[in-house]
Amino acid sequence: MGVAQRPEVLPVTGSDLRVALVLGERALRVNGDLQTARRWFDVAYRQAELCGDPIALAAAALGLGGVWAHEHRTSADSEMVRARQRHALSLLDPASPLALRLRVRMRGEEDYRSGEHAAITGLLRETRDSGDPVALAEALSLAHHCLLGPEHGTTRLELARELIGQAAVTERRGDLMMGLLWRTVDLYLAADPHAGRCLEELRGLLHEHAHLAVGYVVNAIEVMLTIRAGRFREAEQLAGECFERGVAAGDMDATGWYGGQLGAIRWYQGRAAELLPALQDLVSSPTLSPIDNSYVAGLALAAATAGDRRSAAGHLARLCGRDLAELPRSSSWLVAMYCAVETAHLLQDAATAGQAYALLSPFADLPVIGSLGVVCFGSVHHSLGMAALTIGDLERAVGHLRAAVRANLALGHWPAAALSRSRLGQALALRDGPQDEAALAERAAAAREAAELGMVLPAAVGWADGAGQACRFRRQGRYWQVELGGRVAQVDHSVGMAHLAVLVANPGREILATDLAAGTWSREVEFSSEQQVLDEPARDAYRERLAQLQAEIDEIEAMNDVERVTALRLEHEWLVAELSAATGLGGRSRPFAGSEERARIAVGKAIRRALSRIAAMDPVMGEDLRAAVRTGLRCCYLPR
Repeated sequence: MGVAQRPEVLPVTGSDLRVALVLGERALRVNGDLQTARRWFDVAYRQAELCGDPIALAAAALGLGGVWAHEHRTSADSEMVRARQRHALSLLDPASPLALRLRVRMRGEEDYRSGEHAAITGLLRETRDSGDPVALAEALSLAHHCLLGPEHGTTRLELARELIGQAAVTERRGDLMMGLLWRTVDLYLAADPHAGRCLEELRGLLHEHAHLAVGYVVNAIEVMLTIRAGRFREAEQLAGECFERGVAAGDMDATGWYGGQLGAIRWYQGRAAELLPALQDLVSSPTLSPIDNSYVAGLALAAATAGDRRSAAGHLARLCGRDLAELPRSSSWLVAMYCAVETAHLLQDAATAGQAYALLSPFADLPVIGSLGVVCFGSVHHSLGMAALTIGDLERAVGHLRAAVRANLALGHWPAAALSRSRLGQALALRDGPQDEAALAERAAAAREAAELGMVLPAAVGWADGAGQACRFRRQGRYWQVELGGRVAQVDHSVGMAHLAVLVANPGREILATDLAAGTWSREVEFSSEQQVLDEPARDAYRERLAQLQAEIDEIEAMNDVERVTALRLEHEWLVAELSAATGLGGRSRPFAGSEERARIAVGKAIRRALSRIAAMDPVMGEDLRAAVRTGLRCCYLPR
């Protein structure tokens, strides 16, 4: 993609007023550089005031609005621009094209802030009758921005197509770019299988000449597609780069979009609880759209995932307000509903789940996509299935979740497909019994898919075969015997298995990753005699075995039995590593050498490897444990 060059903003005199307006228009309409455009139009507005030029004043006030609705997020900036536009409009002939364009901008802003669209769509009809192609192009784009709710898909596509055609009349490159962008977004919002073709067309135009605002949205869609593919590490890197491009473009959504992208990544990684501090800050940010409630919903879900039921219930109540149906149908509405349903399931809030089910039912075949293709949580059928599961309608839950698996596969959203498959297995187990072959098959398949993607399936409640049955880890020499829900698996010892044993021995209790890494909990937790991780008798046995191994190695080396020597050396190295990890100088417990973040990473990796080993032996048990174990700076086992 080419890079648009920004002009240096210099003070101007009266003779330079036209230059400031031209440079502002070029930055806005050609380069999509919102930040530079604002600076030029501010300069032009102030100079037009000094010169007493009402036409230039109106053009500058109009340009300050930008290309999107509600670009000015703080109250001070927003009211300043509104005041300038009202003043400029009062100086114009009401029948003039410039006055019509100003009214279009102001009506669009008012509708967007209130979550409505009647005023701008009414004015759109007037612009069609006016014969002014520029006013019509701007009205089409603003009307489209006010109609981003899930019920307006067909109308949006018609507006986008009309805007593309109108661009040939205005001959403004920005109108063509906006029309193609809106069409691309509409196709993704509708789960159209050919949306990628429109995206490629847009990429081609951006390659010819950069448009920062449109290019930023294209970058955000690329992040969304990478998350769908389950490439979480790559997606996180792309999200950071996308954020930087958004800041460079002057887009006020940069922080919110980045938060949403990270939220989706962490949700599928099973690390949503880590986002609590950031979400608590973000929900109060003035940069968020006034009709965006998805971050409050996300905060409720993160709290519920972390086991903080009181906070989760409070945030969910804040989201629902007097009536969940009153939430404005914005571009983030489906994401807010997705989080609300998942939170209601974790809290077993049947009332909220039932209301959400009724509200979401008309949109069952749509994907849950936030804003302009920024983030995707899979099919709405998944949320409907989870709502039905929460209210106890197992037949509907199975139907919706089965449809969600198919829809998510069609989207190419592998993490969402694995999650829906896991929930389908749960619903089948509740309906048909824990040993139902279909239930076991779905859960086993979900566990395999999740392991391949490096995701952690989130906890749910109401499992038929696991509820009320304790998980036990029994140490047997170099192996652990894991028991859960009547199932038994024998797994090789590892550091991660020891961490899991500590967590399972303390269900519902948060344990610092640094404590797990240092092994301090092995001295404080009341293990059974068979659950000792590496106590003093075990250390003595390890040292005794090391001495025996060394003697055997020396003896067999003289016999040139390479295969036997190799096997003995492997066991010798393993024992040395175990003792080194558990003890420091003088046999004291070794402290963890590093920061809390290093402990989080090390412990998380060790536990995930251990869970993969368990899943390899018993996929159903592995899936159950993955859903119940939480890692992060604090780790916890939350049995369902």
